[in-house]
Amino acid sequence: MLVDRMKFIATKELGRLAKWMRILGFDTEYFQEENHSKLKIVALRDERIILTRNTRLSRPKGIKLVQIKHDLLNEQLLDVSKELELKADKDLMFSRCTICNAVLEPIEKEKIKDKVPEYVFETHNKFIKCPACLRIYWSGTHWGNVEEILKEAGI
Repeated sequence: MLVDRMKFIATKELGRLAKWMRILGFDTEYFQEENHSKLKIVALRDERIILTRNTRLSRPKGIKLVQIKHDLLNEQLLDVSKELELKADKDLMFSRCTICNAVLEPIEKEKIKDKVPEYVFETHNKFIKCPACLRIYWSGTHWGNVEEILKEAGI
């Protein structure tokens, strides 16, 4: 179970950052609409911090907004980290679905035999599953890649 943490809502130009915030274990909605009023309502209602590159989006009262200034992912992560004094918690990494943001759940290896490549099934013992979109995850080379990106970003 995830501890109470900061929650985010990323605007449409930050899809990759939203995915990476989820990889880090942060509850991050991806808001793809142009409607700034609705964005602010969702952020206020769900107590989410807005992540945006949109310089025309006014700073709403009572809502935290982080202006992302950079194009590269590691620099965007650094923008968020500096603004919010955010640190990566390895215990919470890979605890959310990168696709739909749901909290991932452990699943017995035998239950996913026909749902992953044979080589993956034979070489891995721990699997987690998204209860919403049913995607299966396992510890592959991408876990090391994440650590490298975080090192580059300094978080």
